[in-house]
Amino acid sequence: MQLEYLLLVGSILILASIAIAKLSDNLGVPSLLLFLGIGMLAGSEGPGGIYFDDAGLAQSIGIIALVFILFAGGLDTSWRHVKAICWRAASLSTLGVSLTAIGIGVFASFVLDLDLITGLLLGAVVSSTDAAAVFAVLRSRNVSVRGHLKPLLELESGSNDPMAVFLTVGLIQLITNPQTTIGSVALLFVFQMGLGAALGMGLGKVMVMILNRLKLWYEGLYPVFSLAFALFIYGATAAVGGSGFLAVYVAGLVAANSEFVQKKSLLRFFDGLAWLSQIAMFLTLGLLVFPSHIVPVAGVGLLLSAFLMFVARPASVFVSLLFTTMNWREKALVAWVGLRGAVPIILATFPLLTGLPDAELIFNVVFFIVLTSALLQGWSIPAAARLLKLDAPFEQKRRYPIEFAPVEGVDTELIDLIIPYHSAAAGRSIVELNLPSDSLIVLISRADNFIVPSGGTLLQEGDTILVLVNKNNLSQVRSILAKQRRPNEP
Repeated sequence: MQLEYLLLVGSILILASIAIAKLSDNLGVPSLLLFLGIGMLAGSEGPGGIYFDDAGLAQSIGIIALVFILFAGGLDTSWRHVKAICWRAASLSTLGVSLTAIGIGVFASFVLDLDLITGLLLGAVVSSTDAAAVFAVLRSRNVSVRGHLKPLLELESGSNDPMAVFLTVGLIQLITNPQTTIGSVALLFVFQMGLGAALGMGLGKVMVMILNRLKLWYEGLYPVFSLAFALFIYGATAAVGGSGFLAVYVAGLVAANSEFVQKKSLLRFFDGLAWLSQIAMFLTLGLLVFPSHIVPVAGVGLLLSAFLMFVARPASVFVSLLFTTMNWREKALVAWVGLRGAVPIILATFPLLTGLPDAELIFNVVFFIVLTSALLQGWSIPAAARLLKLDAPFEQKRRYPIEFAPVEGVDTELIDLIIPYHSAAAGRSIVELNLPSDSLIVLISRADNFIVPSGGTLLQEGDTILVLVNKNNLSQVRSILAKQRRPNEP
């Protein structure tokens, strides 16, 4: 295909995906399902007629896309929100993934008449979850989830992909090299995950340090540098035998919780890049599949999907969270929202490229499981949250007409704080609060209106205030606003 036609077709597919994603907000269907559908319609057995069967190219596109998606996911994660549940997420992303793989693997070996290790390979391929699909559905219905459930699902999703990759690669190695022992695979797991986490933390800090010292004349070079450095983190870690996917996620998490120049613009850049990566990945995987090959496995695919949704995932969640303080309703919701995403389809290309005997069967079954998981579970998530009484109003990210870019050596930041109900600050003027001298309220958000305050402006309960504050005085400012009004105080 000539370049101009390739660019034309590619741009049409991306624009169509964006339009479909907008429409999906009203349908409550995960966008990944629609992106895959567009790819299948454009494929050789659809109206588009584009023949594509290069599993190697699809895998490469998927890996590159996943690097950007994981890095962007780390950048969008606040340690302050997830530190309380990090061990729960770690248990879900390691023990939970392993138990899911074992459960579905044993069942698949029985249903599909496969040897046990090949069945476990299929289980490993479908063991990771996609939280982005979950929250896209919730956002479309203006619903969220309560308490620590949202950060738990986000952190689990970002950290369980490396485990699924390891299990898939390890089982392929056991199949192709009979001399490999389970003990050596276990040692490899410790080495890969430990090295991935260590390099992710170290290189994440190096990236922040370099960003703060570069002082580039052209702001457009900061996103270019960050993009290249994310690829460097993955490539360098994978080259020395570590988990590159874990490294880029941890590096993004480290960067997210550090201050560096152009942070807000880089967050927007990687958010857009993550969306582009998802669209490109799903379109490519949709092109790769042949629908006529999926139909014959529909029966066993439904059976495996049902087992995954109602047995394997719930069992793994309840065991992984056995010693936590979470109640059964919270565990049940975590179990139900374990949607499968693009990672299982990408991992299903590994057996294809290795040339395993049942590789095509695994790919087709995995693709069908992802479709049914997104379709059957996706629409029911808001209803499940309401049924378990764990739903909460969806809070849109507040947008302000001003921004503040931190500068190296300056300990000042712009934060938003809420005036709590029954706060002693409510009903008082700003000057009466006696805030530290280097703290300034620059904007008040009240009932969808913005107010530029003066010293005499009265604060009200529920106001969101934008405060320019020295980091050393942040706790003092929080305590002033959090102080409760006495019962007899007006």
